Amino acid sequence: MGPRRHRRRPRDHAHRAARWPGQRARRRGTPPAGRPGPLHGRTAGPHVAELAAAAAAGGSPVLRKGTHVQSWSHGMSDDKAPVTLPEERVVRWNPDDSHTEVVVATDPRHPGRPVLTDEGDEPRLVADGHVRCRTTYPPSWSDAPPEARPPHDPAALRAYLAETARTGTGGLSTSELLDSVQELLDHWTLGAAESAALVGVLKDAKGLRPAGQVTDRLGRPGQAYVYDVPGERRMLILDPRTGAVLGLESAFTADDRRYGVKAGDVMEYSAWMR
Repeated sequence: MGPRRHRRRPRDHAHRAARWPGQRARRRGTPPAGRPGPLHGRTAGPHVAELAAAAAAGGSPVLRKGTHVQSWSHGMSDDKAPVTLPEERVVRWNPDDSHTEVVVATDPRHPGRPVLTDEGDEPRLVADGHVRCRTTYPPSWSDAPPEARPPHDPAALRAYLAETARTGTGGLSTSELLDSVQELLDHWTLGAAESAALVGVLKDAKGLRPAGQVTDRLGRPGQAYVYDVPGERRMLILDPRTGAVLGLESAFTADDRRYGVKAGDVMEYSAWMR
């Protein structure tokens, strides 16, 4: 089986990490090099919804099409040691509706250290900052989410995210909501008004509960919220001052000897920047 990447949806909640042909299972108790550890909440955080609303009243920052995200995924299979795949992606749109995407192999936790990439059929090491791709796309436009401009009203944004999830029912489970948030942030950098609206949607998500203050993967203070599904814990991290989404990540909640993973091992994360 060839390489699989799983940042795109729909999600498969059972062993979604990338697998590589011929990989060897690692010995239990030997963590793969470069794997980030789980984040643990500390003290309870502030009332993010109130602070997000106050930030929105100030009118800045504003909504911008495009994204800047650092991502990391855990690769594993039956017969090779697990691998980690960090990269940074920047998408910028132009006035004529064309856009450019740049993807760089880099790990901010280890500046200057060689980075593993999934270019080609087998993972390989490249220099930190290696440009995996630089692509310019011709003008394009769509009035369907997530390409369409997101609204800044909670009810309208919920409907937008439900359309992004393409559930066909108009409803939105918490798993689908988190998936749709990731799709949204992979297309747009939210402004203060849109972030406040999103906080308004998230506060009603069933099973999404506060988990205290954390320091995110880029060293920023955040307020964590977690949601559990069988075999997996998903963590959403918000800026405690503005409600902006800083990150979204997933971790195993049970050991799996087949792949040498333990409860708490991180599957993948995305950390968004302005």
